[in-house]
Amino acid sequence: MFKVQQEESESSMESPNLEFEYGDTDTLTAELSELYSYTEEPEFALNRDYFEEDFKSHARGRRWIELTLEEQRTYVMRLLDALEVTDRDKRLKVARAILYLAQGVFEECDTEVDVLHWSRHNVFLLYDMGIFTALLELLSMEIDNNQACSSAVRKPAISLADSTELRVLLTIMYLLVETIRVQTEDDRPEWRAAREAFKNELGSPLYNGEPFALLLFTMVTKFCSMNAPHFPMKKVLLLLWKTILFTLGGFEELQEMKVRGRERLNLPPLPEDSIKVVRAMRAASPPASAMELIEQQQQQKRGRRSRRPLVKQDSLDTYNERDPFKNDDARDEEEDPEDTDSGIEGEVDPLDRDVIIQPPPPPPPLRPPTERVNFPKGLPWSPKVREKDIEHFLETSRNKFIGFTLGNDTDTLVGLPRPIHESVKTLKQHKYVSIAEVQIKKEDDLQQCPMTLGEEEVDETPTEMLYLGMLPNLSQYVIALLKLLLAAAPTSKAKTDSINILADVLPEEMPITVLQSMKLGIDVNRHKEIIVKAISALLLLLLKHFKLNHIYQTLNYSTLPPSLCLQFEIVSQHLVFANCIPLILKFFNQNIMSYISAKNSIFVLDFPHCVVHEMPELTADSLEAGDSNQFCWRNLFSCINLLRILNKLTKWKHSRTMMLVVFKSAPILKRALKVKQAMMQLYVLKLLKIQTKYLGRQWRKSNMKTMSAIYQKVRHRLNDDWAYGNDIDARPWDFQAEECALRESIEKFNSRRYDKNKNGDFAPVDNCLQSVLGQRVELPEDFHYSYEMWLEREVFSQPIQWEGLLQNP
Repeated sequence: MFKVQQEESESSMESPNLEFEYGDTDTLTAELSELYSYTEEPEFALNRDYFEEDFKSHARGRRWIELTLEEQRTYVMRLLDALEVTDRDKRLKVARAILYLAQGVFEECDTEVDVLHWSRHNVFLLYDMGIFTALLELLSMEIDNNQACSSAVRKPAISLADSTELRVLLTIMYLLVETIRVQTEDDRPEWRAAREAFKNELGSPLYNGEPFALLLFTMVTKFCSMNAPHFPMKKVLLLLWKTILFTLGGFEELQEMKVRGRERLNLPPLPEDSIKVVRAMRAASPPASAMELIEQQQQQKRGRRSRRPLVKQDSLDTYNERDPFKNDDARDEEEDPEDTDSGIEGEVDPLDRDVIIQPPPPPPPLRPPTERVNFPKGLPWSPKVREKDIEHFLETSRNKFIGFTLGNDTDTLVGLPRPIHESVKTLKQHKYVSIAEVQIKKEDDLQQCPMTLGEEEVDETPTEMLYLGMLPNLSQYVIALLKLLLAAAPTSKAKTDSINILADVLPEEMPITVLQSMKLGIDVNRHKEIIVKAISALLLLLLKHFKLNHIYQTLNYSTLPPSLCLQFEIVSQHLVFANCIPLILKFFNQNIMSYISAKNSIFVLDFPHCVVHEMPELTADSLEAGDSNQFCWRNLFSCINLLRILNKLTKWKHSRTMMLVVFKSAPILKRALKVKQAMMQLYVLKLLKIQTKYLGRQWRKSNMKTMSAIYQKVRHRLNDDWAYGNDIDARPWDFQAEECALRESIEKFNSRRYDKNKNGDFAPVDNCLQSVLGQRVELPEDFHYSYEMWLEREVFSQPIQWEGLLQNP
């Protein structure tokens, strides 16, 4: 009953047009404010007091912003020396003073812009003085602090006080990473050089022989195994996400890497820039509610003109609905309102049906042609064709017309009629060879000809070093991230055995008033939303970078089979085996409009607003009202990321697509179309497209408007009859067999590329006696003292049976 009421409330909600621009991150101010919980607000004053207490003896009445650069460097060096004291409390006070500098010495600033300016200045100064290395040593000490871990395990309730040192260290490191990562136009040349140096430092195995991100991954797994329940997980995840984003690059850098990779592989350029295409898309109206349908049916009886106010010009179902390949005049003549009405009669469930829409009236004949362009000309994406599609088309045609096939030959067209020639020509014009196909071709060659091709040269890119470091414990990292995502999902129910992700948000003393309880409730919900945002962005970045990795080889293959990138596939398979697909579907099985429009934020408590302006009196009404934003940026960002992850897991995977069908994802995804944002709708429609052929004719008949939206917005594969269900892939599926075959390919790849103790049967052997005897052998330093004893024991005292050499083995 509750679910029905929830669906009705969703249907009745008016969906606004969301002015959302997708990017790597939100604004710098928003990203900095999300680092702090509202319960940490008193600590801003604490940081200021510890800094001023120490700074008074050094500055002699002057302020920090009045010092020269050299004087500031001298003071920072003094703080660095003080960090090395053995007293834990003194170290914490010094760390808080450093944190105050990184926060922008807000007591000396009048505006938020001044705070961000001095924060940026101080962060580059701190990095230049070597603060990050000192903080890393302290962080390693805190991670290995077994006394704190055992104390936290025994505690029945963990609060902010249990993670004070860790929170201070992680906050400083996050401010360093995030501030240096963001580029501005007025950056000094030395700052740009520092940015590149810091980026290389974070991505290199400089910290105990592994990248910095692996230390944070270790913190995540340690927390999820209940060995360190006091770790501030939100700060760890945010720092991990920003470290990966900084060292590997964001979505625009990925696009540039993809373009450069295709150039080096001598592949044709991309047909379009996907980022620009998605940003240029218009959002479409969601399906109609039951009440709208009833009103429209009542108004149909009164006459056609009375229904005009209900027409939605930019709906999912009329946007570009006309055939783009016909001219406007022909379309105007061919469209008949009566035919349009008759197409709606077969729809079944009014809650699942789309809006009943009448076509707009034909334009006045004297109107200029420029005013008639209401719809985009053509489709937003260029169609693509795989080599497998051309081979399958020719195999079917040859069997039909000449009675035999020619294998993978796509050039010989003898005996085929002229229309088939034209079809093959059109398919080849839109043929697309992906970088992943080049990768798998090369991998097949290396597996089949290990002696001929020799060892592969592996480029030591940041992505390669990260993958190599993650590989031994990759499944643990993936499972830990999904555990945290499950615990932070709004649809998850509290369980006694689930991990506690609220350790760094709950105060020592629980609230006693209604206002305090409301504030804490908002803080907890905000805390969970930020965790979902960080994990979704982190997983998507890892999948995209691993898919693009190890491609910079000068190869050129003219015909390539459909394929996969094995570094990407191993992470994908770990996600699938850890139930990532049902977890994401469970996340979307909620009132998604309420989640995206949630107002779990208190603007006056956000940093840096709270440290510059006077705090107004908070009331229950002001907390309930929230901010005036139309939507929550981080929640919409998280939803799009999770949809993109789901797309990457299921693309070209028949068994995983069938999992979407088995888990009944179609109604869940269709409800997500209520969010009027073009990019989110695109990825929802992609997921619906790959499973339409398995949903049955009745579903397609009842959802023709959604099918039309798929046609308008999603890229087409010329041979893909996704709308009819006649494809050869509509076959019984064996999930275990497909995943085992994929696992075998992954293990071969990892063994060949990374296993240093692999079998040496195929290693080249030196058969030249002079060469072998001339090799330099590494001997122990003390070997020459016992050389004569070794000769006597191992050579002279051992009888040699020379006749044995003449016998057959």
